[in-house]
Amino acid sequence: MPEIPVSDVDLFSDEARIDPYPIYERLRETGPVVHLSRHDLYAISRYEDVRTALMDWETFSSARGVFVDPQLNAQLEGITLCSDPPEHEMMRAVLGRPLRPDRMREIAPRIEAEADRIVTELVGKGRFDAATELAEHLPMAVVSDLVGLGEGHRGRMLEWAAAIWDVQGPANERFVAAAPLVEEFLGFAANEAVPGKIDPDGWAAQLYQAADRGELPRDKCPVMMLDYVTPSLDTTILAITSAIALFAGHPEQWDQLRADRSLIPHAINESLRLESPVPQFSRVLTRDHEVGGVPLRAGTRVALLYGSANRDERKYPDPTRFDVTRRPSDQLAFGRGEHACIGMALARMEMTALLERLADQVSRFEVVASRPLINNGLRGLEHLEVRVHRTDSPAPADVFPPA
Repeated sequence: MPEIPVSDVDLFSDEARIDPYPIYERLRETGPVVHLSRHDLYAISRYEDVRTALMDWETFSSARGVFVDPQLNAQLEGITLCSDPPEHEMMRAVLGRPLRPDRMREIAPRIEAEADRIVTELVGKGRFDAATELAEHLPMAVVSDLVGLGEGHRGRMLEWAAAIWDVQGPANERFVAAAPLVEEFLGFAANEAVPGKIDPDGWAAQLYQAADRGELPRDKCPVMMLDYVTPSLDTTILAITSAIALFAGHPEQWDQLRADRSLIPHAINESLRLESPVPQFSRVLTRDHEVGGVPLRAGTRVALLYGSANRDERKYPDPTRFDVTRRPSDQLAFGRGEHACIGMALARMEMTALLERLADQVSRFEVVASRPLINNGLRGLEHLEVRVHRTDSPAPADVFPPA
């Protein structure tokens, strides 16, 4: 029986949250499974192994939680993220109703109009924070309105969402600091985000309407609010911000996209591949199982490292290169299988609307300043100040030399 290599690396240290890629590379080189002794996780870091695990929920179960801290996993058993079929299918069917293609077509004009307005305004300024002024705008102005939890709490949404992601990790300082905010959100969901206090036409209200029809237990509704708040905000905001940062660093790729707008879907996949907003989730093995020839016992908690899998040289040639012609539609940033991101079509719609309008108006992005987000469950930039050069005002040659 092969011995499983052990590493004391902390994937949740500040340094690892800012730049995990050297760690991921070492883990992939070390073997298909590496025991992370600090948190008793068995890291799976190679693309094929991660994808296979995501497609096999019967072996790689979410029902015992998908986070790191054992107490939190026990507390959150039964929420959508932390469930398996058939319970998961019941909740997902209700959650996904407002996100069906026909409903997406209904809201597309609203998203496109708001994208046009904000891009024109910001490009007119010439300099702005792509994270807070651009990337936050559609999720906060449109999506939070569609969820329908009310204006009074909109300012808290980003804080709550970031805190919910922070408790995905081990019980470190960030986890402890975030816990009261998570409790605050759960209290809001149970006591304030209820019929009579929320938009009766919003997505949140539809959860209770489904419960009234007997489609799911009513006590599931408050925790299912998590599924509309967390995925619809931070992950999309970080994805948009990372795409702008990548195009700022690779102006020749921006030129290609501007010349051929059919590359936008591939550019979105490529930016998500390189900079996955959610780098990992965990699963628990329901039976003895081999990963890459390495035997693992039932009950083992494995860490599925999406951020590593998406840069696996076994899967993607020259994986650190940003290439909008690569077409990596099989990237794992949205997950796969039963737990694939339910809002991926909405996120793609928001990113597409912004990139199309930026391509019309911006010839170059120049990064003025940036600051990484440090969060246990997310990765990206919380601040990205850029200067833009309009399409009718070419960038100076000394700033952007020819590619």
